[in-house]
Amino acid sequence: MNFIIEEKALHLLTEYSKIPIRFEVRSLYEVCGNETTSVNLIEKPVPKLWIKDYDAIKGEEPIRWAKQWDISNWGMLIAEHDRIWIGGCVLAYNTDGVHKLEGRDDITVLWDLRVHPDFRRKGIGKKLFESTIKWAKTRKCTELKIETQNINVPACKFYQKQGCLLDRINRFAYKNFPDEIEMMWSLKL
Repeated sequence: MNFIIEEKALHLLTEYSKIPIRFEVRSLYEVCGNETTSVNLIEKPVPKLWIKDYDAIKGEEPIRWAKQWDISNWGMLIAEHDRIWIGGCVLAYNTDGVHKLEGRDDITVLWDLRVHPDFRRKGIGKKLFESTIKWAKTRKCTELKIETQNINVPACKFYQKQGCLLDRINRFAYKNFPDEIEMMWSLKL
């Protein structure tokens, strides 16, 4: 499949949000242990399939990010096929108040990565990830961080396949979703 990846201006976040991020939850990772050095991830099927849609969570929509943070240092990469946006990612960098950046200017956070369901499993996510690394390196970043959840097993497997390591877990990160566990991945650049 032919597609191109280009950086786009962040004022186009409304257009970006039209790329669906929802996915079907078929399994989850049971996280055994507390330290990432001794954590075991055991994949278990869920009793009933369900849809997770991050954009449906109040306050989490892409258009709200600019209201919560100064996104002037952020980046947005878009995968296009025949002038249609089929995937993209948003990258956080050097921004006060984004705790995942740890107050450092040598970390990029892969804030959001999405590929339209009709175009998944065609290498688009991998190319977006590779472009993310290039983007971060041009800013002299030494580390890439990514947040996922134990209910997003395909994303966890994807980041592992890209060479990311599980950096930490937080069982209490989501007060509105107490059954979900935050999983922070990192990649040294």
